[in-house]
This record gives sequence, structure tokens and C-alpha cells, in this order.
Amino acid sequence: MKKAHLGLTLGILAGIIDVIPMIIQKLTWDANLLAFSLWVVSGFLISTSDIKIKGALKGMIISFLVLLPSAILIGWGEPLSLIPIFMMTLILGSGLGFFIDRYGHRK
Repeated sequence: MKKAHLGLTLGILAGIIDVIPMIIQKLTWDANLLAFSLWVVSGFLISTSDIKIKGALKGMIISFLVLLPSAILIGWGEPLSLIPIFMMTLILGSGLGFFIDRYGHRK
């Protein structure tokens, strides 16, 4: 599988993992769509980036950069809600970077 396809596929999977607890908590659909799209975009950017660092670190950095504009808006109104968001970004971002780096092959 090409690296970009793997990044999109794993990004979709990470988005589903992130959104399931949000749906259970009955959060708004705009928040759910934002979280899902963050992971699809992050997966694509991680897989196409040529930054020469370990996959897990690259995944964390890119995921937090993609989150940054939304985090400013979220944190402005509800700063404590950023704690679980940062935890999920740390876990899913590093996992996404690790698996893309490990199983993605450029062709």
C-alpha cells in the first residue's frame, strides 16, 4: 500500500476511534466532524511529510500543528476541555506516526 493511502486509511481509523467517545458523550456534530477531519488530514500530512525524525514524534508534531487553530478557539471558551483533547492527540498522533512509518512504503 502506498504511504499516502495508508495515511488516509489510518487517519480515518484514528478519527473513528476519537469520535466514538464523543458520540457517547452526545457532543455536537460540528465537534465530531472537526475531530474526524483532524485525523484524516493528519494521517495524510504525516504520510507525505519528508521530515527526518522518528515516526511517532513526527505524528505528534504534525497532529498538534493541525489541532492548534481549533485548540485556540476551544481553549478560549473552555480551557479545561483541552486536557482530554491533548491526551487523545498525543496518543493517536504518536500511534499514527509510528504505524505509517513502520508499514508505509513509498513506491
